[in-house]
Amino acid sequence: MRFETRSLAGRLVWSLSILLAVFWMIAVGLSIHVMRAEFDEVFDSALQETTERLAPLVVDDYFRRDAGSMPNRVGALTPGTTDEYLTYQVRDAAGRVLMHSHNVGKEPYPAPLTPGFWSGDDRRIFTIATISDTLFIQVADSLAHRREATLESALTLLLPILLLLPLGMFATRWIVVRATSPVNALRDAISARDGNNLEPIDLNGLPTEIATIPGSVNTLLARLKHAIQAERDLAANSAHELRTPLAGALAQMELLSQQVTEPQDRARSERVLEALRRLSAMLEKLLQLSRAEAGIGFASTPVDLVALVKLLVESFQRSRPAVTIIMEPSPGLSELMRAVDPDAFAIAFNNLLENAAHYGTDGQPITVAVTRDGRITVTNAVPAPLAPDLNVYRTRFKRGQTSKPGSGLGLAIVDKLMAQMNGTMTLRSAALQTGHTGFECELSFPGTG
Repeated sequence: MRFETRSLAGRLVWSLSILLAVFWMIAVGLSIHVMRAEFDEVFDSALQETTERLAPLVVDDYFRRDAGSMPNRVGALTPGTTDEYLTYQVRDAAGRVLMHSHNVGKEPYPAPLTPGFWSGDDRRIFTIATISDTLFIQVADSLAHRREATLESALTLLLPILLLLPLGMFATRWIVVRATSPVNALRDAISARDGNNLEPIDLNGLPTEIATIPGSVNTLLARLKHAIQAERDLAANSAHELRTPLAGALAQMELLSQQVTEPQDRARSERVLEALRRLSAMLEKLLQLSRAEAGIGFASTPVDLVALVKLLVESFQRSRPAVTIIMEPSPGLSELMRAVDPDAFAIAFNNLLENAAHYGTDGQPITVAVTRDGRITVTNAVPAPLAPDLNVYRTRFKRGQTSKPGSGLGLAIVDKLMAQMNGTMTLRSAALQTGHTGFECELSFPGTG
């Protein structure tokens, strides 16, 4: 099952921000709903109060005016005044308009001549009756004005929220990051532990929720360290203890093989000798692997890899004169200083040469290239097809399609030592100029000595 990796702090920030925004929006919606109802009460109260105060003035003015066939239009007190939301009409019992304000026409309001409030599509009208229900005064208020007031009030509530929400997100992130910093410190401390670093975790001042985790992890690391050390000691001690008797048995078997005269006995002795040599090579690889796992690759003193490579190549050719090795350093490259352990590098490089000589095509040379940027490449032709994924050869006891004897530990040892020397091992196939398929192993040491 695959899980997507996500930041706990980021998840908390987004969750809290979205939750906060939703709650704010709900609160604003409820506030607007309540505010609209309160606005209606206030406007209705003002509309009713205005109508009741206007009634005696209008009646008095009506009886002072001369009767005419057209309704009287009352002029504005302040000409040019805008935003006059209230209008009024004076109507008789038949519904005819007798007087009206300057900002409304002579067309009668659609409201019935019934005392009280009435609402239409665009007006809220309050009606009162005077002079024994023979004269009706209707004052209208614009509903658009009320909607505009509600909208402006809603924007007044929303705009600060929209401005404060990003600030709230930053503040929430700051708080969450500070609160989760112990978790990040614990994560980094645990992720730094591997096969080469099993030291206990020392973190003080952790929150109560995770304070017991370092103790449990330290207990597990101690058990793991003990188990790994026991495994390394067993492999190293076993290989070391078997080395001497095996060498003695091999020497005795060589003497015995020279003394036998029968062809069958000689063939058997040769098979026993070959088995002892393979066992000796396997013990040597196990000793190298135990040294690699013990961390011999760590070093701080720079050494010249060019001189070291030349020395190792010359030594290897003396021990195997039938193998041809071609050196190809970069033009003008005289030294390459890197902080590596010479012993560890020698083990890694000799394993590459042994691997190339053992599994390479007979009669084909081994090429060793050294570049200025810290890359050392060993290339050899191979008779058998390579695996589609060359990285499988990094695995212990994994070998290619070959009938030749071998331990399958060489590249695993090199990979382990390269990790300790702050380098990388890259495996790739290459088409050689001779027409053969080539196997290329590159050791890369970036940086400077």
